[in-house]
Amino acid sequence: MSDPAGGPASLAGAVPTPVRVMVVDDSATIRGALARILGGDPRIEVVARVANGQLALDWHARHPVDVVLLDIEMPVMDGLTALPLLLRADPSLRVIMASTLTTHGAEATLRALRLGAADYIAKPGTGEMGSGTFRTELLAKVAALRRRRPAPPPAIAVAVTAAATWVAPLRVSPPLRLARRPAGGETPVLLAIGCSTGGPRALFELFEALPRSLGVPVVITQHMPPIFTKMLAAQLDRIGTLPCHEATDGEPLLPGHAYMAPGGQHLLVAQATAGLRARLSSAPPENQCRPAVDPMLRSAVEACGARVLAVILTGMGQDGLLGTRAVLAAGGCALAQDEASSVVWGMPGAVARDGLCGAVLPVAALAREIAAIVGHGVPVRLPGLAAKPTA
Repeated sequence: MSDPAGGPASLAGAVPTPVRVMVVDDSATIRGALARILGGDPRIEVVARVANGQLALDWHARHPVDVVLLDIEMPVMDGLTALPLLLRADPSLRVIMASTLTTHGAEATLRALRLGAADYIAKPGTGEMGSGTFRTELLAKVAALRRRRPAPPPAIAVAVTAAATWVAPLRVSPPLRLARRPAGGETPVLLAIGCSTGGPRALFELFEALPRSLGVPVVITQHMPPIFTKMLAAQLDRIGTLPCHEATDGEPLLPGHAYMAPGGQHLLVAQATAGLRARLSSAPPENQCRPAVDPMLRSAVEACGARVLAVILTGMGQDGLLGTRAVLAAGGCALAQDEASSVVWGMPGAVARDGLCGAVLPVAALAREIAAIVGHGVPVRLPGLAAKPTA
């Protein structure tokens, strides 16, 4: 495949309806490495490789793609500038930000996720691009973000106006009404949230909609590496609804506060004399993840019994399914994000299809349901658990 001066280049796909991908990076070496990885998967077709955001906009205006793998720092037009322009032109486009494992890279990536990026991937060194871990993660994320729309025939494509944009068809969730589980009889003393792909944006929206007086501790497991989880917690804290920070081992879990699982460690919940406490664990990954949602939920049941509310947000795979089963078996309750508002309906879809959810809702409605289940923000606690201090 040619890649003259960082301009567009094409690959012929051998399978029907592959995911059409554009790679955007100012390094020709990285563009080539990423294209070789992606092009080796029959589900994916790399249709363009370009050197900056402006070239990406120009290419996509003529040849729409499904997924853009977008670098952050580039000359002419960087990724953060190009991202909202790409999404404005094509709201259903899925963009994966290619980040670095640095504080600066984490800050820029989280900003991109708030601007509408679907996901991110941390770029290793050039010599490590072909590693099995990076290859597996990249291919899984691109394949999961396939855009579900048939390409229009040429006659229709010619007839549309220049201002028209591709719009993904409405995704209708399977009927779940008969499988719904009502909330348990006891008021929860803990809200446990699990998420992955698309999770940061869902968490931002959820925190903006939750009541300030939420009377239970909130524990969160988001699949992310260490620097990213710390930055995500800080950004959620700045929203101002619930104080939020990365959890530390042994600290008390206070009502009205949120605690993020640190990257690389499972966040567990333990009951102590004074109430609930956070425990961090370096136990092996579960569902190929650490932190993982399942161990958090299992520990929550051990500490709180039936008084757990589990909420599963957007994400790939089915991490959280076994833990949610444990919550329901103990008499607790669970909610899930709906398919239409999820970036990937893997994790919430797994618990919804299993008949575990009291409700399957978009994020803003989930916030209202959470407030109703925990008692509209009235503090509830286990014996000895101190209420959130008030000024």
